[in-house]
Amino acid sequence: MGKPRDKRDIYYRKAKEEGWRARSAFKLLQLDEQFDLFSGVRRAVDLCAAPGSWSQVLSRRLLRGAPAADRADVRIVAVDLQEMAPIEGVHLIAGDITSQATVDEVLAQFREGDAERFADLVVCDGAPDVSGMHDLDEYIQAQLLLSALSITTQLLRTGGTFVAKIFRSRNTSLLYAQLRIFFPDVYIAKPSSSRTSSVEAFVVARGFVLPEGFER
Repeated sequence: MGKPRDKRDIYYRKAKEEGWRARSAFKLLQLDEQFDLFSGVRRAVDLCAAPGSWSQVLSRRLLRGAPAADRADVRIVAVDLQEMAPIEGVHLIAGDITSQATVDEVLAQFREGDAERFADLVVCDGAPDVSGMHDLDEYIQAQLLLSALSITTQLLRTGGTFVAKIFRSRNTSLLYAQLRIFFPDVYIAKPSSSRTSSVEAFVVARGFVLPEGFER
């Protein structure tokens, strides 16, 4: 028998060599190369974070890559129902992204004295366990994206950025329209580390603004 597919994958090998928990780290790194996601970011949230490769990217880029004087201002929060092994500089929350208690716990990490602070960047690489039934997988992924968007509207500062995985389908234009309610600039990208055979892509939504009449 041949080696499992991942064992022959260049990004799988690079992830092992560079200490990333999963090859998906390169997807966020490449999205940053394309969109300059981390510029000026001090507060970030990683939704559906397990096993933690995107949180590792945030830690290395926002903490290790920042001048020493700025590191004290960096806050990174990772949220998942599953427990995760610790990551330097990342506060881990075992919680449901549809729960108000999770929202409150994340915002508590950003609060400074009596002043409430919001995230500059929210990312989500979450995906359902693939069933093999394409329409069902697309539907579940779309619902996950909408749940991530819902919590993001409570966590993200005006002008902030949201990055999330989508499954490309005939309903992609509908998801795009829903995102445009909150973000004037919405892009769909597929990093080179995302397998060509995969239907996954990533939405990068910038310039967050609450619509008139919408309250957090």
